[in-house]
Amino acid sequence: AHRDATDDACLSDAVEAGKRIGAIFKEPTITPTATQVEEMGLSKAYGSPNGAMRRGWNGITISRDTIHIDGVDLGFRRPVLFERHAVGGEYGAGYAEVGKGNLVTTFQPEDGSAPTIVDSRKLDNDANVAVIYHNPYDNVEDLAHHFFRRCLDAKVVPYVVTKKTVFKWQETFWTTMKAVFDKDYKPQFLEAGLLERTNGDLQHLISDAATMQIIRWTDGGFGMAAHNYDGDMLTDEIAQVHRSPGFITSNLVGRREDGKLIKEFEASHGTVTDLWHDHLAGKETSFNPLGLVEAMVGALQHAATLDRDENPDDEEKEMVYRKVMNFTATLREAMHATFRYGQGTRDLCGPSGYSTEDFVKKVAWRLGRYLAEQEEEPPLPEAWEPDIEWRRKENVDMDAVQELFGQYDVNKSGNIDFNEFSRMLVKLGVAPKKEEGSVKEPDV
Repeated sequence: AHRDATDDACLSDAVEAGKRIGAIFKEPTITPTATQVEEMGLSKAYGSPNGAMRRGWNGITISRDTIHIDGVDLGFRRPVLFERHAVGGEYGAGYAEVGKGNLVTTFQPEDGSAPTIVDSRKLDNDANVAVIYHNPYDNVEDLAHHFFRRCLDAKVVPYVVTKKTVFKWQETFWTTMKAVFDKDYKPQFLEAGLLERTNGDLQHLISDAATMQIIRWTDGGFGMAAHNYDGDMLTDEIAQVHRSPGFITSNLVGRREDGKLIKEFEASHGTVTDLWHDHLAGKETSFNPLGLVEAMVGALQHAATLDRDENPDDEEKEMVYRKVMNFTATLREAMHATFRYGQGTRDLCGPSGYSTEDFVKKVAWRLGRYLAEQEEEPPLPEAWEPDIEWRRKENVDMDAVQELFGQYDVNKSGNIDFNEFSRMLVKLGVAPKKEEGSVKEPDV
């Protein structure tokens, strides 16, 4: 409604603000259907804001990765990484419904030189839809570097996916990715042993084959890079193999004019319309917010990193950075622990899973406990005193002390570790006792 009231000026403002700030958290947005235009009283069917964001932020790639929880068996055993080219393809297509006639697509060079006819064909149907789109390739090298670095860091096998056997125009995507790989990354991948299953080289996968392999390769440990539309479809498949879209991240990576990265984080699952309608009807829902929370965590961490890096000598910025990193890591652990204890939403736990509200309450309770446990009393000042052997006012039998030490130095290492020290305190009757009511509450 706000886009309609401002004639989309609010979207332009948001894109400009995102470029300036560099770290963005985006909630799911509605791209209205014809029915929703009428229901919401809109003046027209507004397009997805994602295209405007990707163009405005010089979008390079949309990174989508599997989320893993220690102790919980999801779909893929090891991480799966995906890079989806952030611009071009069907999403920016122009189209028109036309009848019989000739369709000519002409390219006019910016320098005023002679035009090029890209395609010319005769349409002999009474009803046709003519569609025009293009794939901008200037930033594919940036995508390649981002992809191969992430695969190395995660220790996964890289694959490049196209349909170039049929869609000949996709050949450039592959050759660019391969050139960057050969020039800058192949030795590192060989040394890490990540090309053993691909015969020692970067492997190309036809998109049809990628579709089948995603279902088969449930051990995970691979990464894929693809065009915009293929990436959209294949990451949806990865989400389904990995239990649900709630266990997948989504991160748009762009670049400002000054070279700094812009990162926009969102959940990969969109608006989850069916659950929204159930909520409006007063029905209980069980929505998994993990993807949304991971997006918020990513945005907070990137914002704190940018702020610290731009102010390297500011101690306060460094302190804020550490607090943000600690809070977000603790929040993530609280959510993961809630799933581990079988208190997750129904996409993981089945009919006995928690409702949306109960899951949020349980995570909030656990987060509060974890944060409280991190609060420590300030350490007592250290009191220095000379070696006891030289303290003349003390009448200490050092030989007896040595003999006593030997009784508790069980492994004869010359040191007393924590377990030995604990047994010594108990034996001497000086071990501190727990105060009444100080027993730790179970984390369930």
